[in-house]
Amino acid sequence: MLELFQKGGPLMYPILLCSIMALAIFFERLWMFFRVGRGRDELVRDVEQLVLKNRIDEAVVVCQRSDTPLSRILLSALRAHGRSRDQIKTVVEETGSREAAPLERFLGLLGTIATISPLLGLLGTVLGMIRAFTVIATVGMGTPETLGGGISEALITTAAGLSVAIPVILLHKYLTSRLDHMVLKMEESSLRLVDLLGE
Repeated sequence: MLELFQKGGPLMYPILLCSIMALAIFFERLWMFFRVGRGRDELVRDVEQLVLKNRIDEAVVVCQRSDTPLSRILLSALRAHGRSRDQIKTVVEETGSREAAPLERFLGLLGTIATISPLLGLLGTVLGMIRAFTVIATVGMGTPETLGGGISEALITTAAGLSVAIPVILLHKYLTSRLDHMVLKMEESSLRLVDLLGE
């Protein structure tokens, strides 16, 4: 494997860096999503039950104890208690937009890595073919051994670029769908609370 890596030429290093960064982003986002989603249903249930009993101050304390994007959205709704439903909804939407932005962190970079990796492989292909044709121009057709270095470099970098890009695209799609589902759940929970407070 190491020999194959070395035969791929200098562009194998940025491709390797892309794969390490993609893995680091994937696991960091997974951990983040786990932390954000943990205890979500219990929080919503506790807050809704307290609001139904008109114990708003206790519901505020419950939200303050839970340091998650959803708790901060619910807290903004509770603090707007007493206003009209539309005003509470506006406050919740503004807070929701602010809280959703950090959840998207690094996903753009992951998408960029998925785009760049095959391009790096393609660049390696071009450089490898240039090397092969330089050999032809210098020593004539030569032997398969003299041409083999450039052609193998071209093929190895292409394969490496695609080997990184394909899984990264799948990881990006998976994280994006997880994020969309999480944001949808937060919207549903916050709008239910808006309805309770706006009655």
